[in-house]
Amino acid sequence: MTAGAFGDSASETLICDRPAPGVARITLNRPQAMNAYSFAMTQELQAAIAACRDDDNLRALILTGAGTRAFCTGGDISGDAPEHSAAVAAAPMGHGREMREGMQAVVLMLRRLDKPSIAMIRGYAVAGGLALACACDFRLAGESAKLGDTSGRVGLLPDEGGAWLFPRLMGLDRALKMTLLGEVYDAPTAAGLGLVTEVVADDALEARTLEMAEALATRAPLAVRLSKTMMLRAGQISLEDSMIDAQHAVMITNPSADVREGIAAFREKRPARFEGK
Repeated sequence: MTAGAFGDSASETLICDRPAPGVARITLNRPQAMNAYSFAMTQELQAAIAACRDDDNLRALILTGAGTRAFCTGGDISGDAPEHSAAVAAAPMGHGREMREGMQAVVLMLRRLDKPSIAMIRGYAVAGGLALACACDFRLAGESAKLGDTSGRVGLLPDEGGAWLFPRLMGLDRALKMTLLGEVYDAPTAAGLGLVTEVVADDALEARTLEMAEALATRAPLAVRLSKTMMLRAGQISLEDSMIDAQHAVMITNPSADVREGIAAFREKRPARFEGK
């Protein structure tokens, strides 16, 4: 897949489709490896996210994993790609470059995406897989899902962005406890810790996720995208600077056709039809 051309496609690592108007879905497609990511998968993920970003007809993104055993279990350490692993090990700073150009780039793209994203979690979301889910705006988990950080169990680190994401969702002490002890939680416990937005019955998870994505896709795109951008920035700037962001943003939204349509729909007691203009 190339940026700007999001559509139905399938490969050994990803399946991309549009399950509803305005909704993109990316499915990690390595169920035989519990959707552990390979470097090849990270490259396809970057292209798919870029294509979703650049397609103005798409207004929400669902990210999920194939099968029922796992959303994603982090980086593939099975040894199935010995030539790639040997090349990384032999290169100066190879491991750092692989991380920077691989899953770290994916996590950054998701965080920067100015369209709402939902991680739909079946089975395990652990280590880098949990970081990937936490990079999305919302995490809907089936009631049998398991979430945690197992990277330390094999001497690895929360290096895909987890060291930044986990404390912001859970608090520092809980994030340290999870990572340093390698803890994995059931979905209700993870929700109580702040890792999960909503727990859904396993057999209703796909329908609920699609319902939420479709609802997001019907909202005014300019307002959605700018609201998300403002809130992401607000955690790192002062209240005054956040208000300045808002002053700039309303010069885009308030004169827009979407606002005129929204007000007209409110007065006429009908659903608004937003076009992102």
